[in-house]
Amino acid sequence: MFSRLASGLLLSCAALAAAGDPASELAVQDLAREVAGKGWIVFSARTPEGDYDLFLARPDGSAMRHLTRTPDLDEFGGRFSPDGQKMLYRRLHKGGAANPGEGINHDLWGAMGALVVANADGSAAEAQGPEGGWPWASWSPDGKRIACLYKREGRIRIFDLASKALVREVPRQGIFQQMYWSPDGQRLCGTANLNGQDWNVVGLDLVTGKTTLLTRALNCTADWFQGDPNRVIYSHRTPGLASDYGWTMLMQATADGKSRTLIYAERDRHVYYGCTSPDNKYAIFSLPMSDGGTDATMAIVRLADTPIIVPRDYAQLRSFYPDAKTGPVFRLQQAGFEPHWTYAEVGAK
Repeated sequence: MFSRLASGLLLSCAALAAAGDPASELAVQDLAREVAGKGWIVFSARTPEGDYDLFLARPDGSAMRHLTRTPDLDEFGGRFSPDGQKMLYRRLHKGGAANPGEGINHDLWGAMGALVVANADGSAAEAQGPEGGWPWASWSPDGKRIACLYKREGRIRIFDLASKALVREVPRQGIFQQMYWSPDGQRLCGTANLNGQDWNVVGLDLVTGKTTLLTRALNCTADWFQGDPNRVIYSHRTPGLASDYGWTMLMQATADGKSRTLIYAERDRHVYYGCTSPDNKYAIFSLPMSDGGTDATMAIVRLADTPIIVPRDYAQLRSFYPDAKTGPVFRLQQAGFEPHWTYAEVGAK
């Protein structure tokens, strides 16, 4: 039900309410109005033709623009440069040897297709090489370099983006997917199997080479808080919590590995692809019904209102966070995969 992109004006009273025990509709509408003018989000979603395209919208989903219209290509993983002037994303030919009709893989997408760099409004898009090149590319804070993860070769390589020259190379230290560069340029984070700890998030210090285990148990899709090099946002699953398999929740951890706490959880939904606003006041994420789903309903919360647990009678998790709230949670009408947020005015036209 989340595989088609909703069209038209996105706000409806039914879509605004959190499942089960909603915060007041007025509070959710206030949150939607609050974020409406705060920059832009880019996300990928499935079109009626069955391919994935990139879309640009205000954070409340208004002023939506279809950036790519390519039925034979999938575009995904859009990410603004730190100054909001550029974006990078992946472009994959549908049905080719690298993608025989299987679509985007939730775990492997950063190594699928070709890396594309474009202006933040999607114009002047230019592929940087062949499909499979520049895997898991992540912007440096100054937007002049990219860090790439070469899993099979066991290396992380940093390149000058303009010249494609190799600047530095370090061991990947167990990181195997979803790697991002910290806003101060000092560290990388990524999903890793390290020292018997599988499916966890680690921080890798680029100066010392030291790794820090930031999470426990089953975790992935980590990213840095956009304005804080000392916090990461990530997804976590505890088997047996509300179901045998467990429901994935959105968490935050400190970069020293000493603190972890809940941001958002919803029974019967997995919470993935978390991203903070540039000022760290809000988080946007997707809510697939199946673990590993791609495009799904997107939602926004104020971080000051968290932790949030929906519904109120999600008793097993609430026992760990008895003071958790139930909202407000603003649900965009659009489905989206890997949303990213900038406060730059990139799509005003």
